[in-house]
Parts: sequence; C-alpha cells; structure tokens
Amino acid sequence: MEQLSFFAVPSPCIGVCQSDSRGYCMGCLRSRDERFNWMNYGELQKQDVIRLCSQRKRRRQYAAHKAKQLELQTQQAWYALQLDFDGQTAVKDEDVDLTGFSLDE
Repeated sequence: MEQLSFFAVPSPCIGVCQSDSRGYCMGCLRSRDERFNWMNYGELQKQDVIRLCSQRKRRRQYAAHKAKQLELQTQQAWYALQLDFDGQTAVKDEDVDLTGFSLDE
C-alpha cells in the first residue's frame, strides 16, 4: 500500500537525452526502462528511481574524482623526475653517450 503524498514526484529529466556506454541517460542517470516506464510508475517507485539516480550520480562523481587524483599523482611523479631538487638529475652523466663530441670544435 502506497503512502499518500501531497505532491507528484517530478521527472528528473534535464533535457540531456543521450545514453552513456552503460545505457544510463547522461542527464538524469535513469536506465532505459526507468525512462520509458516513468509515467506508469507509482509515487514510491518514482521516489525509488530518484534515489537510485542520486546514488549513480555520487558514484560517477567519486569515479571522476579518483581519476583526477590519479592523473595528478602521475603528473607529480613525472615532474619529480624532471626537476632537480637535491643535486641529483633525472639523467645521469653515465647514461649520456659523449663519444665523438668535443668542446674544441
């Protein structure tokens, strides 16, 4: 038995109607079935779909945050190799072949 609600649950659609690689709308994050059956759902089902969409949004934001952190860590590691903070260079003298090179020329 559904609880009475004073207001109808509005559609979470924001007008960005494209599906991502997993089949979720890129705008509202509803699945294909959730989008097509929205008008047939009762108020509790609609509220459940909205709850699921907000969970999907948080997971997507967290994944993007983790990817950004990984990218920054990779950049920091690369810059650490390039910069000379303690007198050590990333390229050692013995790694450079100076055969046939002369300063007198």
